Amino acid sequence: MNTKFLLCEIENKVAVVTISHAPGNKLNTQVYQEIAGLMGDLETNKNVHAIVITGAGDEAFVAGADINEMVDLDTVGMMDLTQITRIAFSRIEKLNKPVIAAINGLARGGGFELALSCDLRIASEKAQFAFPEINLAVTPGGGGTQRIQKVVGQGIAKELLYFGEMMDAERAYQLQIVNKVVPHNEVLTVAKEWAEKLAQKAPVALRMMKVAVNTGSNVDLESALTIEAACYDGAFATEDRKEAMTAFVENRKPEFFGR
Repeated sequence: MNTKFLLCEIENKVAVVTISHAPGNKLNTQVYQEIAGLMGDLETNKNVHAIVITGAGDEAFVAGADINEMVDLDTVGMMDLTQITRIAFSRIEKLNKPVIAAINGLARGGGFELALSCDLRIASEKAQFAFPEINLAVTPGGGGTQRIQKVVGQGIAKELLYFGEMMDAERAYQLQIVNKVVPHNEVLTVAKEWAEKLAQKAPVALRMMKVAVNTGSNVDLESALTIEAACYDGAFATEDRKEAMTAFVENRKPEFFGR
């Protein structure tokens, strides 16, 4: 799809999506719509097995929502914006391929929520995180209150949400919000390396694993085990599973075709 604020480059079965909306790569209605549309395109693109999302420049991943757009919205207008926000972030979270956030700077408000909707998060040592919504007399509206507590638990989540203060990359790592902290000039490189490794895995098995983890986290244990078993059976039925096990027995590298 044609996009104004998103750049997309595909190489080695990895799509690198860069949000480019100066200043700060802030999110507005068009950016959300472009994210939702592009993720839909990448989901069906057989040449893409993994995705990296990052921000343009050296200062911000996504600095937050575009307050200039929001300040004069009426209730109905805000409801519409919240809906497209939810669609965009849910599209990332439910995508049938792994998505890695390469957090190259400030991730505030909607930017923090965007990162949380991704499967994995690589942060620059200069990255900073915050939910500043309380300081604007609102709450996060893009899934922040729900996704953050699944990562850090309710107590820490409430601390981050209630105070709205900035958090550096090291604390984000300690709280397991990010998977890895790297030197600033290496964040995109490392994220692409992770994505390229994932792109070599069996696509269907990786998809089933994502379904098992994401869906299972929202139900009771017995239901989650049923979901896991269904995902296992689905992956076992693939040609890729047969190829992987045969390659293991023959002591060679498997070749996957996503079926």
